[in-house]
Amino acid sequence: MKDPRLNKLAKLLLSHSLELKENEKVIISAVPASKPLVKEILKETYALGAIPFLFWNEEETERIIMEHAPAEQFRLTDKWNLEQFKDTDAFLVIRGKENDAELGSVPNDQFIKHGKLMKASDDYLYENQKWVLFEYPTPAAAQKARMNHDQFYDYVMDVSTVDYEVMRQAQQPLKDLMERTDRVRIVGPETDISFSIKDIPAVICAGTHNVPDGEVYTAPVKDSVNGTITYNTPSPYQGVIHHQVSLNFENGKIVKAVSDHTDNLNEVLDTDEGSRYIGEFALGVNPVIKEPMGNILFDEKISGSLHFTPGDSYDETENGNSSSVHWDLVLIQRPEYGGGEIYFDDVLIRKDGIFVLDELKGLNP
Repeated sequence: MKDPRLNKLAKLLLSHSLELKENEKVIISAVPASKPLVKEILKETYALGAIPFLFWNEEETERIIMEHAPAEQFRLTDKWNLEQFKDTDAFLVIRGKENDAELGSVPNDQFIKHGKLMKASDDYLYENQKWVLFEYPTPAAAQKARMNHDQFYDYVMDVSTVDYEVMRQAQQPLKDLMERTDRVRIVGPETDISFSIKDIPAVICAGTHNVPDGEVYTAPVKDSVNGTITYNTPSPYQGVIHHQVSLNFENGKIVKAVSDHTDNLNEVLDTDEGSRYIGEFALGVNPVIKEPMGNILFDEKISGSLHFTPGDSYDETENGNSSSVHWDLVLIQRPEYGGGEIYFDDVLIRKDGIFVLDELKGLNP
C-alpha cells in the first residue's frame, strides 16, 4: 500500500522548498532506495507543469570513480555540470546511505582534487539556483540511529514534515538577536571559546534547502576565534567516523586538533588555507530531533545543539574564508550530554540547551 506521507513530502519539497513553477526545469539526483518517493515527486512535478530530469546515484560505483578518476575527469565533470546547472531552475538531491565506510578506501588526495576541481559548478548551483537536500530513510541509516527500519522510517517522516512556517516565525527573534550581537562565548565540558559575529548576517533555515531542517546560522569574524571546543557527537567525513573532536584556536586558526583519528583529522584540516578557519556558527532548533545518529543533515538540527564548522563560509554569511572543506561538527548542550551555556555580549541566552530569554522561548521544545 502506498504511504500517503510520501506524497505530502513530495509536495513539501517541490512547493515549499523549491517553490517550483510551471515550465521550470528541475534536476532530481536520487539514490535507488528512494524510488517510492521519486515516483511521487515525478507525478507532482508534472502536476505543477514543470519538467523533471532524473539521475540515479549509487555508492559503490561512486566509490570506484572517486578512487580512480584523474584530475581531467573532475575538470570535465565540473564543466559539464556547470552547463547543466545554468540550463535548469532547481536541483533536488535525495541521498540515502547504505554504508558509511564505502568511501573510506578513497585516498585523501582524491577528495582534495574533487573538492577543488568541482568547486566552480558546486558554487554556481548553491549561489544561483533553487536547491534542496533530503535524506531518504535506509536500513543502514536506521541501524546507525539504533532503530528498526519501520521506526526510523516513521521518525524521518515526522521530523521532515514539521510546520516550517511556525518554525520560521519562532526563529526570527534569534536571527534578529544574532545580527545585533558582537561577542559570543560558548562554555561547557572541555569547551571555552569566544569569537565575534559582528556585522555578519544570520540566516533562518526552515525547510528551504534542507529537509529535515531547523537551524539559524551565521559565521564568526575570521580571525576572532580563541579558545577550545570539544564536540560530543560522532562525525563521519570522507568515510571515517570521528569521535570527541577537540579544536584549539588562536586568532581564528585551528592550531591543535585531536580526535580518535587525529592523523586523518589533521589531513582534512590541511586540505587548503581555509580549512583551519571557521566558516559557520549555527544553533540547532528542530524540536523533534533529539539524538545524534552520525548523519549531519539530522544532527546539525538537534534541539539544544550548536555546530561550529571548519572550512568554507556561505555567501549569505561571508566572512572571507574560502575552502573546499565544510565540515559541520556538532556539540549538544542538553544536561544528559554535559550541559553548557551560550552568551551573547555577556548575556546568557541558552543554558543546558534551553533558551532563557523571553523572546527566544518559542524555540524550546
